[in-house]
Amino acid sequence: MEQVWRRSEIIAWSQLLLNSYEKLLQRQLIERTGNAEDDAKALFFAPFVVVSHGTQANPIFNYGNQTALDLWEITWEKFTRMPSRESVEPAELAAQEEREEMLKKVARKGFIENFRGIRISSTGKRFLIEDVIVWNVIGIDSQHCAQAATYPSWSFINN
Repeated sequence: MEQVWRRSEIIAWSQLLLNSYEKLLQRQLIERTGNAEDDAKALFFAPFVVVSHGTQANPIFNYGNQTALDLWEITWEKFTRMPSRESVEPAELAAQEEREEMLKKVARKGFIENFRGIRISSTGKRFLIEDVIVWNVIGIDSQHCAQAATYPSWSFINN
């Protein structure tokens, strides 16, 4: 089985995620080693969720660490082809006004903390995410190129 975190593009992406988080939140997401490959591995196997998606009109996930893949019960290949809106409970998608306000806050400040919401795994399991941090990913050209999220815990909801 291929070790996704060893791909050069994932190592580079991991650096952007970590650098953006540190710049915006003034703290590290993980303890960094100074070695990009080691940091990519640590991020991929962190015991908390880390995901990101692009900035297209219907954003597609472009990163999910192993904790995220396990939680969503999905492979890397399928996850990185999935529109992020497909991970959100339909009732939450209907609350567009609240979501738009959250996105505006992220755009203004570069990040938000203490977000919460309900997500759905690929097999239909619903789970509540809390204490979510959402931040803008800043590319090598210093431009906003994606959005990422992390959260340390979740709880499953009985259907």
